Amino acid sequence: MNEKTKLTQKERNGAQTPDSALLPPVDVIEDAGGIMLIADLPGVPREKLNLQLETDSLTIEGEVALDTPEGVQSLHADVKLPRYRRVFTLSKELDGEKASAEFKHGVLKLRIPKAEHAQPRKIEVRVA
Repeated sequence: MNEKTKLTQKERNGAQTPDSALLPPVDVIEDAGGIMLIADLPGVPREKLNLQLETDSLTIEGEVALDTPEGVQSLHADVKLPRYRRVFTLSKELDGEKASAEFKHGVLKLRIPKAEHAQPRKIEVRVA
């Protein structure tokens, strides 16, 4: 990934608070036309997924829907935080207006193309 289209994650460290969340694993793939983010969000139903794209910021949030049968008590829980949250700073070369997303089987695929001015273009050479 070149320096111009690089994503950086905003750091959120500290003790668990009501705003605490799990960091979902995210793969970022870049090609000549833009980037694709692939995020694993197991246990998040579509209606509990929220994507927010602002000028230079992308926020991925999702609430985990863990159904525990009534009268059953959990003895151990690896997932103690019921939500995911990840924030990225976007390059100005990306066109958030043309972003598209697909969510299937707990996997989010988000495509953000490069802006027109950042797209590679072919220059025609004429013979004089």
